Amino acid sequence: MPTTPTHFLDLDVLDTPTLRAIIDTAATLKQARRTPKALAVPHGAVLAMIFEKPSTRTRVSFEMAMHQLGGSAVVLNAQDMQLGRGETIGDTARVLSRYVDAIMLRTGPHEGLLEFAEHAEIPVVNGLTARSHPCQIMADILTFEEHKGPIKGTIVAWLGDANNVATSWVHAAARFGFTLRMATPPAFAPDPDLLTWALAQGAKIEVTTDAQAAVTGADCVVTDTWVSMGDKDVEARKAALEPFRVDAALMARAKRDAIFMHCLPAHRGDEVTDAVMDGPQSVVWDEAENRLHAQKAILVWCLRNGRLAVKAAARKKASRKIASGKSASRKSASAKAKKTSTKKSSVKNAPARKTRATKQATERGGKR
Repeated sequence: MPTTPTHFLDLDVLDTPTLRAIIDTAATLKQARRTPKALAVPHGAVLAMIFEKPSTRTRVSFEMAMHQLGGSAVVLNAQDMQLGRGETIGDTARVLSRYVDAIMLRTGPHEGLLEFAEHAEIPVVNGLTARSHPCQIMADILTFEEHKGPIKGTIVAWLGDANNVATSWVHAAARFGFTLRMATPPAFAPDPDLLTWALAQGAKIEVTTDAQAAVTGADCVVTDTWVSMGDKDVEARKAALEPFRVDAALMARAKRDAIFMHCLPAHRGDEVTDAVMDGPQSVVWDEAENRLHAQKAILVWCLRNGRLAVKAAARKKASRKIASGKSASRKSASAKAKKTSTKKSSVKNAPARKTRATKQATERGGKR
């Protein structure tokens, strides 16, 4: 059993069997009314959730995930911590490692997440960075396969800005074996280094500026908000991205049974219309729910394979040793009590044995 932390930082640093196992665990946890004992986190596990960016789904889904798994969660905002007053990321990671069993970090620069993981002695989970959003894509894969079956060999169309969510979709295409078509304006195209990595991994990535071409024959159409926290030149962004709005006419170019996904929050009327968002092909509410189940599976993988599992095993071993000691002590006490009882019985019966011996001697004398 490993003693080093089992981090969940990005899809590109994990292999396909590991990611598939997490998806399968998520499906099992969703189907079960109660968390199976074999998948519950060790008793008393605590997750620290650090938010440097506001959140609805991430906070609630992670908190409920730990609760349903038998653990608990502590919410920390950067401005309420010494981290926001000059304490280093490394020192914060070391301190929290002594208090809790895992850390979920929702932050800006991806480098901050990596530094946190480098110094932490417990699992660190990427709740979102400016680079990627792996937890969201695990929920999306789970959602796709619930509605469409295995995602391998299918076509997913991404429309809009090639942002952090899109990056994780590229990682997923390499790991799960589906074709990803990305339709973006030239100014919002995916990072060339990301595409170079994907091609080296054997991923099927098609990049275009034509939204209609990307969607035609797709099994799934995905988009995200055009304006994220911290983005500038909002009106210019909206003008560039307007041709990539997902409306009923665009969805009609996808397969008849295609599904629509959006990680939320959605800006209705910008990246998607009400007709699509609330239409029969939309699975956004299932997608939102599946953040809970995907993250439960991620936490199970982290906590049951990391340091906490080692600590739990050590506690179990110590408990068996104590129980064994108590059992041996009871046996020793029982043997001592039995020995004492035998001795008392011997003393008590001594007069009777003496009387019998005297009687037997008298009888032998009479015979002589």
